[in-house]
Amino acid sequence: MALRKAWNSLDRSTVGSAPDAYGLVEFGDAEGNVVRAEAGFLPDLLREELAYGDAEQVRWERAQSKDHAERLLDER
Repeated sequence: MALRKAWNSLDRSTVGSAPDAYGLVEFGDAEGNVVRAEAGFLPDLLREELAYGDAEQVRWERAQSKDHAERLLDER
């Protein structure tokens, strides 16, 4: 199931606002469709997508640990 959070534009300010924490990230296209979901360290995932990916929007859910983030991804 997709996260029940509003989309944010994937830009430098959004990447800068990500907490230094693990979490589940959904990347979306311009129409708001989820194109990919990943679990990991939020700032790293967002910086990599901004630099090399093609997603236009992003939303995330913070996790308590790396294992918790991976469980959130598995439960989606």
